[in-house]
Amino acid sequence: MLGLSAPNAAKTSTDLELTQRDIAFGLSGVAVSATIVAFDATIISTILPDVARALNGMDLYSWAAAAYFLAVSVTILIFGRLSDLFGRKALMLCSLLVVSIGSIVGGLAGSMEVLILGRAIQGIGGGMLIGTAFAAPADLLPDPKVRVKWLAFLSATYAVASGVGPALGGALTEAFGWRAAFFVIPLTAVCAAPLLWFFYPSRRKPSVQLKIDWIGLFLLVYAIGVPLVAIEQFGRPDSTWPNWLEWSLIASGLGAAWLLFTVERNQQTPIFPVRILQTRSARLLNLSSVISGAVMFSLIFYVPLLFQASFDLSPTQSGLLITPIVAGAPVGSIINGRLFSRVQRPQYIMVSGAFVLAAGCGLLLTLTAESSVHVIFLIMGLCGVGLGLLLSNYNLLMQIVVHRDDVGVGTALIQTTRALGSAIGTTLVGLAIAHTSITTGIQISLAICVVLCLITAYLTWRVTLPQ
Repeated sequence: MLGLSAPNAAKTSTDLELTQRDIAFGLSGVAVSATIVAFDATIISTILPDVARALNGMDLYSWAAAAYFLAVSVTILIFGRLSDLFGRKALMLCSLLVVSIGSIVGGLAGSMEVLILGRAIQGIGGGMLIGTAFAAPADLLPDPKVRVKWLAFLSATYAVASGVGPALGGALTEAFGWRAAFFVIPLTAVCAAPLLWFFYPSRRKPSVQLKIDWIGLFLLVYAIGVPLVAIEQFGRPDSTWPNWLEWSLIASGLGAAWLLFTVERNQQTPIFPVRILQTRSARLLNLSSVISGAVMFSLIFYVPLLFQASFDLSPTQSGLLITPIVAGAPVGSIINGRLFSRVQRPQYIMVSGAFVLAAGCGLLLTLTAESSVHVIFLIMGLCGVGLGLLLSNYNLLMQIVVHRDDVGVGTALIQTTRALGSAIGTTLVGLAIAHTSITTGIQISLAICVVLCLITAYLTWRVTLPQ
């Protein structure tokens, strides 16, 4: 890293103490990277139907979304672990390059097949960023009580960018055409790269030569990717896959996961160190993360549909009514940052967040077509605050309960389990709707979300942190 005091000399994390300015600029680079992650996932979400029509590829529309989602889910854990082994700086810089290349490929695509390729490349870059950026503050701020404020800022940045992304994509499309939306990410990467290059510390090369665990890598990709493909097909009303095939893929993925745990115990440098799940707290956090992911994405994806189907609101109106979740999440993260160092057992903040989220989901069940917009905004904001109190703590507490050498893979595992939960949650809600109706299916899912939030409160209450 190039320091301010010595512009021609590289600085590593084991050299001089980093100055406050170094830390601030380095973490600013991480925050801009988090913005890129959010833009990568959301900026074309509102314009993708128009893009598919422009490229005469509506029959491949769903694969444009699936390619990105699968690529992200499969790569998060891999690069989280690689960042532990080889350092995060180089991987973050490489991820900025990969995600920019994917965006350019998508922006220049002349066919739907090329667009899907671009989205898959974007997904790989996005997974690399998620696997490294959310663990990066641990390198610069060893004290969790100091780090929590930056993690709150990081979560707030990600949440705000996620909310801005769809609107920004739509505005750019109206002004310059849909291809312009794809070039926001390369331009943002140009801002992040210098901050990371000059101010984020490099890691010294390991004293022993490390070997890539190729067997574990293959099993990890299979164990995550194949079940997600099957779950994604379960959620499609137009899927032509037979049920036996989908269940077989899920079963084979579980078998690969069992083999992964067996094989990795004997590896010198495993791609998935089994030890990160040896503590009860780590297992509880990841189980809770699955549940939180299911609740969060069920709210984000299906509550707007409820507003449209039952309340006769337009897509634009229902989209506006969902924004308080995006606004409330950073508020919850900021409150968490203020409280974390002042309470004796910070995991109780997560318990409070789960109860707040449960209250929000329960109140959503009481809404009718005659409900005031202000009431809807308040309830959606309550859900957002609850999520903010939960989500920012998953990363931090996981970084506390795992060994320092496993911070990257531990943080990446939390992100992966959340993604798995989102896939399961959205699929189950879709099946409930398919077998009942939009209104009944979503109401059933909201009632289940209340129960899941209470389970999350119990799981996080049982988490214990090392003294």
